[in-house]
Amino acid sequence: MFPVRAGYTSPFMLRFPPFRRKSSRKVSVLRLQGVISATGGRGALAHASIAAVIEKAFRKGKPDAVALAINSPGGSPVQSALIGAQIRRLADEISLPVHAFVEDVAASGGYWLATAADDIWVDDSSITGSIGVISAGFGFQDLIARYGIERRVHTAGEDKSMLDPFRPERAQDIDRLKAVQQRIHTHFIAHVTARRGERLNREKDLFTGEIFIGAEAVTAGLADGVAHMVPKLQELYGKKVRLVHLGQRRPLLQRFIPGILSDAIGAVEDRVGWTRYGL
Repeated sequence: MFPVRAGYTSPFMLRFPPFRRKSSRKVSVLRLQGVISATGGRGALAHASIAAVIEKAFRKGKPDAVALAINSPGGSPVQSALIGAQIRRLADEISLPVHAFVEDVAASGGYWLATAADDIWVDDSSITGSIGVISAGFGFQDLIARYGIERRVHTAGEDKSMLDPFRPERAQDIDRLKAVQQRIHTHFIAHVTARRGERLNREKDLFTGEIFIGAEAVTAGLADGVAHMVPKLQELYGKKVRLVHLGQRRPLLQRFIPGILSDAIGAVEDRVGWTRYGL
C-alpha cells in the first residue's frame, strides 16, 4: 500500500475520467386517433377509455414535454372538451409544454383536441378547421307509409319525440335543434379564441365550418407552422431526444370477442366521419 497525499490526483484518473452516461431529453407521444365518441368503441376516442393513457403520458418517467399525434375528423363536443381539459390541467399542473402534430385531419372536435397544445404543427396537406356543429339523419316516414306500417309513439310531454325519423319534421323541432347547435358553436368559438388568442387572423371569419389545408391554417392563425413531429422535436429538444409512444388500447374482451352489431354501427359512424373530408 502506498500513502496518498490529500488533494493528490493520479495520472490514471486524469487519463480515464469517471464514466457518465450522457442524458437525453424525453418526450411522451400521445396518439389521439379516430372519431370522437361517447362510447369509445371500435377505435373511437372517448375520455373514459383514454384518460389513464393521458395521465401516463404526463407523469411516467418525468418527460420534458408531451406531443400529441392527432388524426381525427371530430365527433362528440363533450368528449372533445373532456379530453382537451385533462391535457391542459396536467400541462399546467406539471408545467410541461405540449405540442400538437396534425396528420391527415384535425377538424371539428379533432381541432378542439389540437388546441389543447401550446403550439400546432401541420403537414402541407393536413385538414384543419371545420369549427362548427353538424347534425345529420334520415327521414323514413314515406318509406314506412309505402309498406303500410303505422308508427305508434306515446309520450308524456309533446317534445319527447323531437326529430323522430319516422315522422315528418316539425318546424319547432328544427328551430330547437338549431338553437342547441348555436349554443355549442358559441362554446367552440370561445374555446378556440381563448386558446389561440392573438395568433388568429381577425380579418377572416374562421368559424363558418370552413376547412383549411396545410399552410392555409398557418395563415389563418389556426396552426403555427408546417412541420413533422420528429424533426421539430429534435429541433426543440436536441438530436438525441427520446420519443416514448403511447396510445389507446381496446379492452381485452372487445379485441377478441367483438360485438358484431356495435362494431358494424361503429364502422359506419367512423366511415361517415372521415368521408366528410374526402378521406
